[in-house]
Amino acid sequence: MALPRIIVAGRIPDAGLDALRPHGNVWGWKHDNPIEIDELYERIDGADAVLTLLTTKVDRSFLDAAGSQLKVVSNVAVGYNNIDVAECRQRGVIATNTPGVLTEATADIAMALILMVTRRLGEGERIIRSKQPWQWGMFMLLGTGLQGRRLGIVGMGAIGQALARRATAFGMTVAYTNRSAVTPEIEAELGAERLDLDELLATSDVVTVNCPYSSETHHLIGAEQFELMRSTAFLVNTARGPIVDEAALVEALRSGAIAGAGLDVYEHEPMLEPGLNDLDNAVLIPHLGSATVETRAAMATLAARNTVAVLSGQPALTPIT
Repeated sequence: MALPRIIVAGRIPDAGLDALRPHGNVWGWKHDNPIEIDELYERIDGADAVLTLLTTKVDRSFLDAAGSQLKVVSNVAVGYNNIDVAECRQRGVIATNTPGVLTEATADIAMALILMVTRRLGEGERIIRSKQPWQWGMFMLLGTGLQGRRLGIVGMGAIGQALARRATAFGMTVAYTNRSAVTPEIEAELGAERLDLDELLATSDVVTVNCPYSSETHHLIGAEQFELMRSTAFLVNTARGPIVDEAALVEALRSGAIAGAGLDVYEHEPMLEPGLNDLDNAVLIPHLGSATVETRAAMATLAARNTVAVLSGQPALTPIT
């Protein structure tokens, strides 16, 4: 019996490839730059399984190119807005993602962005790197302390909870908004108060976006929401770019409607909204939420295990439902 054909549509850590090789004929993209769509479609033709990255668009054209024998698409990411899940389901293709394994790394990045934007660290580094003369001064780059400030978390899933634990260690209080309440035990542990979105925005000193992206959360934070926020408040987004209306964010930062923003994700990634890159009160990093050696290896391995499970006739470990 022929081994299944497994295509890896982007470069992944060796740990993921090693987990796949005993279970199929594996072809993997070896470069950091994305594979061209024509070559991708040629490679996936006749594949039984495809591992995808968040830059891989899995839509009708992709599924047509793969063929009716395709059994599983394993996304090496926790987000899956690159996948038409309904179309996969209609064709009997199981789609999976990699939740859980990137929780701590992403929470670390969110906390780092909070520190960077509130303490103006990006501005400080730019001064040093510019090689311009500088001298310590009492009022140079004054930032905002976190102790006693409120963190408002939009989306209290695993990453939101992990971030809350970090924030409380810095002396912050925590409020959250979520489709449903977390358990009383977690609320008690974190001292977390559940609020509706408007109240959370109006009363928080730092607002972090940690919810999944969907049609319901598209532009969840826009001009109307920025008007509710305090002029001294900061926004941090490590979830998905389109949850925030980036044009409205640029205007809010320019006008002083909010004090600053820290972004790891962008609405039209990798492109930025015009003007965003010129704002000193914006800290901008290139989608590094899960970018640790350990986390990326764990993501690739989980995607491989999902693939192997489905090809073996077993349930996927982390199916997208």
